[in-house]
Amino acid sequence: MSKKRIMVQMPVTPGIRSVLDERDDVEYERFTELSEENILQHIANYDGAILGGVAPFTARIVGNASRLAVVSRHGVGYDNVDVAALTAAGIPLTVTGTANSVTVAEHSLFFMMSLAKHAVKFDREVRKGNWDIRFENTAIDLAGRRVLILGFGRIGQILVKRCLGMDMDVWVHDPYAPDEAIRAAGAAPATDWKALLPELDFLSVNCPKTDETTGMVGKAELAAMKPSAYVVNTARGGIVEEAALVDALERRIIAGAAVDAFEVEPATADNPLFALDNILVSPHSAGVTEESMFRMGAACAQNVVDCFDGKLDPANVVNREVLG
Repeated sequence: MSKKRIMVQMPVTPGIRSVLDERDDVEYERFTELSEENILQHIANYDGAILGGVAPFTARIVGNASRLAVVSRHGVGYDNVDVAALTAAGIPLTVTGTANSVTVAEHSLFFMMSLAKHAVKFDREVRKGNWDIRFENTAIDLAGRRVLILGFGRIGQILVKRCLGMDMDVWVHDPYAPDEAIRAAGAAPATDWKALLPELDFLSVNCPKTDETTGMVGKAELAAMKPSAYVVNTARGGIVEEAALVDALERRIIAGAAVDAFEVEPATADNPLFALDNILVSPHSAGVTEESMFRMGAACAQNVVDCFDGKLDPANVVNREVLG
């Protein structure tokens, strides 16, 4: 019996192994040289591909993928994948569903709490012996504060629960989610979300990066917010325009921000955001914990073998039209 071959474009994690090592009808190989040219040379030899989210999966690659039955993202973002090319070729693109949804939602809330409590500034100043920093730069409660969550997908829905648990006043904008569903979750729908900006204490970005959402939060939107407001982005770089955010933070148009995703990744030390004292950053790690890494690895590998077995869950497929 010939085995199905899987290209793995990332470290083979325990989660991936937990699924693939149980199968005697598949074999996998890790690729570390992820240039388009190298992938082009080899993709025709594989029935499945697991993507780590770094290297682009282009139309040229898809065009060479004569055996490819499925592309599986280790995660939920897929802005580096040519979905149209996969769809034209009849190849499903899968994501890991809710595997890291709780993790990203927790990170969003962690960012809000850290900003509200001036966690980084207090830590630095107390180490210098500045005990009076608690009065010089007073923290705020989350309770009673108004937050607008952009996106009511898997992460946004969980974040709504977390924010309600902190007694926040929660609003949600998502043009693809029914208002009834948002209200049923305990939040208020914000159809005209820009009109709400002057009233917000927190703006949390939790939507996918698409042509529609790229640059969604720019100079005008930041200028509309009050000087005490905070912006949190745990989604993708570019949804919040970095140049506009730098300007807003430098001129104290808003009080601060927390950013996990950048327009250019990995972000380098010369990124102008890093020179500011009113921003908290993390290395695109919002979805990365011990638990979520195992779940994502197992889920992305399961998507591949489920496709081979003819029982792929449509809920995990981005381009469901290929399923017929």
